[in-house]
Amino acid sequence: MSGDPRELAALIQASEAGGLGPRMGTKWLEVSAERVSARIPVEGNTQPFGLLHGGASAVLAESTGSVLANVNAGEGRYAVGIELSCTHHRSAREGFVTATAVPLSVGRTLITCAISVVDDAGRLICSARLTCFVKEA
Repeated sequence: MSGDPRELAALIQASEAGGLGPRMGTKWLEVSAERVSARIPVEGNTQPFGLLHGGASAVLAESTGSVLANVNAGEGRYAVGIELSCTHHRSAREGFVTATAVPLSVGRTLITCAISVVDDAGRLICSARLTCFVKEA
């Protein structure tokens, strides 16, 4: 998959109808083999005490990492997540959080990426690592 990162982001956005992403308010910002980014609002994705839910950060991290892995999987192949590790550094009460995934290792059968989730001020909310298994379509 190659092309303009904004066009690819729009394609992902359109294909998600009815999925978890739209329910969380996910907006895809950039999709390329080198970088995938998306954001969600804090509002509507909080735990009972009004803070961004750690699970929302994990969903956003896994979503961006999974798209990155699939972009890098190659023609006739797809990637499925096999391990997600998240460290929650702080939380947010308002605004948006943005996740950015970058590849750490792109192999024939495994793709691992690093994901950073930051708030509107650029403060690190969550750091994550996702490993995906690459399969033949």
